[in-house]
Amino acid sequence: MAKKILVTGAAGQLGRDVVLLLERRGYEVLACDRQEMDITDLDQCSKIIGEFGPEAVIHCAAHTAVDAAETDIDAAYLINAVGTRNVALASEKVGAKLVYISTDYVFDGQGSQPYHEYDNTDPKSIYGKSKRAGEIMVQTLSSKYFIVRTSWVYGKYGSNFVKTMLKLGQEKPMLQVVDDQKGSPTYTVDLANFLLELIGTEKYGVYHASNSEACTWYEFTQAIFAEAEEILGLKFTAKLEPCTTEQFLRPAPRPRNSVMEHLSIRTNGFQDIRPWREGLRSFLLELKV
Repeated sequence: MAKKILVTGAAGQLGRDVVLLLERRGYEVLACDRQEMDITDLDQCSKIIGEFGPEAVIHCAAHTAVDAAETDIDAAYLINAVGTRNVALASEKVGAKLVYISTDYVFDGQGSQPYHEYDNTDPKSIYGKSKRAGEIMVQTLSSKYFIVRTSWVYGKYGSNFVKTMLKLGQEKPMLQVVDDQKGSPTYTVDLANFLLELIGTEKYGVYHASNSEACTWYEFTQAIFAEAEEILGLKFTAKLEPCTTEQFLRPAPRPRNSVMEHLSIRTNGFQDIRPWREGLRSFLLELKV
């Protein structure tokens, strides 16, 4: 069982929940954000990971500004590809297991069926392409890796779709939400629990890990309002209206279908992650505290 774990992107939405969970479980954690370790600096990665000597590295750091990446291509690749290479090399040198957090954006999003782990990738956005480049770095340079693709992530820390809708729903008279993009919302705490289970094994490979079941952004918003009214007692003024992707054009193309099949979770004997609506309820209960 790995006892010393280094986490990159430790101040981010997922990273913070991963660190908190590890600390609660009694692990010795080195929580690294940009200030503690610049992943784009190979020497710094080698020094910090080398001196700490972790048994596992959970690499949450990433350039996740999907629209900004379309124009700042170098920054996306510097962080998601080169930064990942640096973390992979340094982890491999100390014999650490490496968990790389990836994304549904590595697929084209045009398929009608859920994507499984061994389907061909075909990213359409710079963000997706740079994250796929990171996957290739990990597969090439690490002998003990878990690539974990996830989708529609939200949690207590940082800004996300759920928090935005809770705010706008109480301020706006009307909200239009996209109803032709489908995916699986993923609660950071549920994902963090799965990552912890994973590093205790040698079941290396590519995993799709999101909360199970799927919905559109519009259906997700309906659920957010319904559950928040019940759990938090909030009153929403906004009238919800479904709309199309074309009505909300963004610089980066969004996958129409982000639903991912959890083939590796099943075939490796792990328990599937609970349905997204249960995760949402837990998140709202956490906000209530």
